Amino acid sequence: MMHYGHCNALRQARALGDQLVVGVVSDDEITANKGPPVTPLNERMVMVGAVKWVDDVIPDAPYAITEDFMNKLFTEYNIDYIIHGDDPCLLPDGTDAYALAKNAGRYKQIKRTEGVSTTDIVGRMLLCVRERSVSDRHNHSSLQRQFSSGHGQKIDDSGSGSGTRISHFLPTSRRIVQFSNSRGPGPDSRIVYIDGAFDLFHAGHVEILRLARGLGDFLLVGIHTDQTISSTRGPHRPIMNLHERSLSVLACRYVDEVIIGAPWDISKDMITTFNISLVVQGTIAENMDFAKDESHPYAVPMDMGIFRRLESPLDITTSTIIRRIVSNHEAYQKRNEKKEASEKKYYESKNFVNGE
Repeated sequence: MMHYGHCNALRQARALGDQLVVGVVSDDEITANKGPPVTPLNERMVMVGAVKWVDDVIPDAPYAITEDFMNKLFTEYNIDYIIHGDDPCLLPDGTDAYALAKNAGRYKQIKRTEGVSTTDIVGRMLLCVRERSVSDRHNHSSLQRQFSSGHGQKIDDSGSGSGTRISHFLPTSRRIVQFSNSRGPGPDSRIVYIDGAFDLFHAGHVEILRLARGLGDFLLVGIHTDQTISSTRGPHRPIMNLHERSLSVLACRYVDEVIIGAPWDISKDMITTFNISLVVQGTIAENMDFAKDESHPYAVPMDMGIFRRLESPLDITTSTIIRRIVSNHEAYQKRNEKKEASEKKYYESKNFVNGE
């Protein structure tokens, strides 16, 4: 599953050299070594290829760095170094997946992005499923506040005794700057605007952003607040808080700028302020009931004749991702229990690693 922690790892890796080649592990290899993947290989290829720090992508990469694959990297791709984070990457037998690269002196380490992991995000979704079935409305609101604030505590999973980590992400201005583009629109740029939740950033988001960017010179993306999403999509949304969602969108190569906490209604003043030429929306989106109303968020750009609906290339929404977790609940629960143990060990023994 792709998230902003992966994007930050790719950013750090790219800073170590002149070109970044990323191996995307096959579905079978992930299943054998970590448990069932949340997103299939074709979607993960779209996601990784859209990260602005990535120059090339290798599909069906092995989970462990084998001698044959390492030689292929050195000879066919002219790789100088193989990169991984400071968190251990172990095979089921307990051995280091990067041992050969380390022994060859061709390994470099980057700093893990704290506060997020696939295990953490899957845990949030599993927790939502449990809370929805056993809790009242007050507890729903409490859970939402924990997601939105980026704080939380260890929640005990009654029945198994294992905990699920709520977001410990600590947003800093430096991280936002690292993900941001330094360029602004030119005086004659055609600025395209698209907005949404962009929760659990996925291949469907990437593809609609790609199409939107192709309609102009500068793509401005509005990211709705946690409170707006919760009020329109239910108390367990969003899964990722505003700053987490903003980083995921900023990492996308098709995005030039984001509005962090964009308004639900697009006003004429906002269109003028940002010099927006075109407002677009995909045909695959959640909560489109407002389209039946006379007054809805896109009323102003529609009246101005600058609104366009784009045919979404992929039929994927955030709910699609959540349904994948829910439909295979037991498998992901077992995966998380195993991974939580290794993450707990990492956090208990971790030391400061220089990096950014």
